[in-house]
Amino acid sequence: MEHNLELSQHYKLIELAIQYIEANVNRQPELEEIASAVGVSEYHFQRMFTRWAGISPKRFMQFLTKEHAKDLLARSENLLDTTHQVGLSSLGRLHDLFVNTEAVTPGEYKTRGAGLTIQYGFHHTPFGKCLIASTERGICNLSFFENSEGQALDNLVSTWNQAKMLEDHRATASLAARIFLAQPVAGDRQSDSPFKLYLRGTNFQIKVWEALLKIPTGTVTTYEHIAAQIGNPNAVRAVGTAVGHNPIAVLIPCHRVIRKSGEFGNYRYGAARKKALLAREHVATSALREAGSN
Repeated sequence: MEHNLELSQHYKLIELAIQYIEANVNRQPELEEIASAVGVSEYHFQRMFTRWAGISPKRFMQFLTKEHAKDLLARSENLLDTTHQVGLSSLGRLHDLFVNTEAVTPGEYKTRGAGLTIQYGFHHTPFGKCLIASTERGICNLSFFENSEGQALDNLVSTWNQAKMLEDHRATASLAARIFLAQPVAGDRQSDSPFKLYLRGTNFQIKVWEALLKIPTGTVTTYEHIAAQIGNPNAVRAVGTAVGHNPIAVLIPCHRVIRKSGEFGNYRYGAARKKALLAREHVATSALREAGSN
């Protein structure tokens, strides 16, 4: 309670700092300048901001710079013009910013899947209808949907809008069978033939998704534990956001993350589906243990 009160009291200063950073991000202001603008010492501001946001002011400014650069690239700005407009001194700094935060180069981000062929298909599963999409590098999407196949496909295309989309029900049907039928436990990444996954996300998201892959089948963990596991225990909220943006349901088992209180918490595809996935895994693993003990 005291911790939340302290964060609340600091929020007005944080809000002013964020507004100042946003207004001046093209100049890449130093920490001392930002602290002075909100009327606190550099040391106090660094501690206060990091405690509230879970990341340092420098990391936050990198995020804003990167988001501005992504917006410019989406509007067909060339790389050198984008570099100058976001206040970076060289194309090399823009390259490093994208590699360190997006896990792709600026050029790769701009192409958004150009030259890539994505095979996709819609399938009925024990957990409802799903869209599966795959490339030669591995599965890039597994999402559930309730009604419109068109909306599910639009969401896929918005992420890979330069890729060639090829509906191939037969190819993705074999993946659906392996994921939901052939494997005794859905999403068992420790099987003899694990699935190849093709992930695109920020470095932070990739770290979170890799941590999710390590959660044993039939067990659950907490957002706090994931944050500690990736070496950033203060980034619980950011972990929750990354979990919510997991592009490959079941195989990256974000449904195995619950709240510290023991509540199931939210799930991108509905609380009932999350409970159904966990229940099925629990039953399957219990059956395997019983069979092994006999």
